[in-house]
Amino acid sequence: MAAKLKDVAQEAGVSLATASRAFSSVDMLAPDTRRRVLEAAQRVGYDMPAPHRSRTIAVLVPDVSNAVYAAMLRTIQEKLWPGRHRMLLADTSEDPARETELLETLGREADGVILCSPRSDPAAAGRAVGSTPLVVVNGEAEQAPVVLMDVEQGLRQATEHLQSLGHDSLVYVPGPAASWANRTRCQILTDLAAQRQLDLTVVGNQSADVHGGLAAAAAVAASGATAVIAYNDLVAMGIQAGIRTLGYRCPDDISIVGIDNVDVAAASDPGLTTVQVDIDKSGSLSLAMVMDQIDGKPVHTGPARLGSQLIVRGSTAPPPDSGTESVTADVVAGAVRGRRPRTGSTRR
Repeated sequence: MAAKLKDVAQEAGVSLATASRAFSSVDMLAPDTRRRVLEAAQRVGYDMPAPHRSRTIAVLVPDVSNAVYAAMLRTIQEKLWPGRHRMLLADTSEDPARETELLETLGREADGVILCSPRSDPAAAGRAVGSTPLVVVNGEAEQAPVVLMDVEQGLRQATEHLQSLGHDSLVYVPGPAASWANRTRCQILTDLAAQRQLDLTVVGNQSADVHGGLAAAAAVAASGATAVIAYNDLVAMGIQAGIRTLGYRCPDDISIVGIDNVDVAAASDPGLTTVQVDIDKSGSLSLAMVMDQIDGKPVHTGPARLGSQLIVRGSTAPPPDSGTESVTADVVAGAVRGRRPRTGSTRR
């Protein structure tokens, strides 16, 4: 009969937990104690597990200051810590050439690579990392697993919500031109607007931050649209601040919808209506996929799609002079709250 771990513990004169640590958490035991457990394991014929090896995972993001990537990195770090694995973080600063160079460097230094929102050519990433396991988040890749935060359902809900409020003209403020997520969101909105017979204006590309939203505010106001959907929450909040300086109010004059549902979206004034994506899940799933590749396990061949959901807050309301009382639903809290009807609010 094969020896069990409890036999090792009894032979070494230690607890079962201490015996387990000798094989799984080496740094938690004194060297003499671990040696005593290993010698006992040999004497009783215990089949010792392979020694644990710490892994190094490189994670590349286009902008480490973006709240989406910060949340994703936090999740990856939390998942890595129990195994005492290490994370190498690189910020590509939205630069495709820097991204490729970092992939080449980290591909040699790390056991696996997670590339978030790539800005380089899909084929370039695979060439750059060589044989090192690679997972791409929110982007395209050749011969590498992909995790996608799919916003189609959430944007479908957003356009339905805005149309039900009375909006028939929308404007989309896009993010970086090299972003797969931006191209996908623009195409989804174009298709949805055509299906619902909504007028859609797409303004120029902007940086994926508050500054991008501030820069787009004048174009949003000039578009004549009564509602705007932004590339992400940060751009949406920049638009909100920018139109205020131009004499417009949100949502009295222009309704605003973001994408991501970062923490600060709920704290903005008014609270930001947004399409929620599963940021934490994208981090944990991409890590699991790259670790499976490292361990030689089968990996998901097609894109792993994570769903989305509209969260309605105070930044959306009926358009000016619609004659409809504004009612918004706080989906997060599960409560419906009424807003007082506007008195004489008009577009300036």
